[in-house]
Amino acid sequence: MPSGDAQSNGERPSNNLLRRLNASDFALIAPHLAHEEAAPDDLLYNPGDDVEIVHFPCGPSLASYLVPNEDGRDVETILVGREGAVGGIVSEGYLPAYTRITVKFGGPFVRLHVVKLNAAKAKSATLRNIFARYADCMMAQMFQSTACNAIHSIEQRTAKWIVSAMERADGDNVVPLTHEQLATLLGVGRSYTSRVIQTFKAEGVLETRRGSFLVQNPEALKIRACLCNEAVKNHFEEVLRGVYPTEEPPAR
Repeated sequence: MPSGDAQSNGERPSNNLLRRLNASDFALIAPHLAHEEAAPDDLLYNPGDDVEIVHFPCGPSLASYLVPNEDGRDVETILVGREGAVGGIVSEGYLPAYTRITVKFGGPFVRLHVVKLNAAKAKSATLRNIFARYADCMMAQMFQSTACNAIHSIEQRTAKWIVSAMERADGDNVVPLTHEQLATLLGVGRSYTSRVIQTFKAEGVLETRRGSFLVQNPEALKIRACLCNEAVKNHFEEVLRGVYPTEEPPAR
């Protein structure tokens, strides 16, 4: 739920995309940013909803895009953390959402009405450019996710998703994912993911806890992962240097 002005403490929100903006561009939207605390599984958009609000995950918060299928399952496509935003980034707003967007990891978010964002973009070519570049990076994530699902094993993809989540958890090796949520990320039945997790446990890579995984050997997990995360990071670095890394860039 919204809980007031995001700038009440005088600091920028802990979202790397917002911190990437220069001072004058940030000043155009700062008065309109509102802080909210979101819980896991909170719904941001359903398919067909008017996209009126841009949501910026902050800190370790994560949002996810899910594509509904005819068999009733939602298949996760990408995760978005503090490197980005969801909803109305480059559109003029009020276009219908194509996917379901939910909160994966709860925590702080910053919200901005699309009308306010569009007004700011009309005043600044550099602001428009930053968000257009981010849209390119998000498209790269989607392309990479499609390729990953087609060619990589369940073990590789499991390791990739856990590493991707862990990187956004502020250095914490505890990843708040359940077996069911991981199965949704992979688009497979829970029994498949459970077998992979049991293998990782036997090899000392991770432990399971109630509603989470504890990664005991991050390097071993990264070795088992495909290189899709690295490909996405490299593209971010080329297009929006300093936004994707876990070390947050200083506010300008």
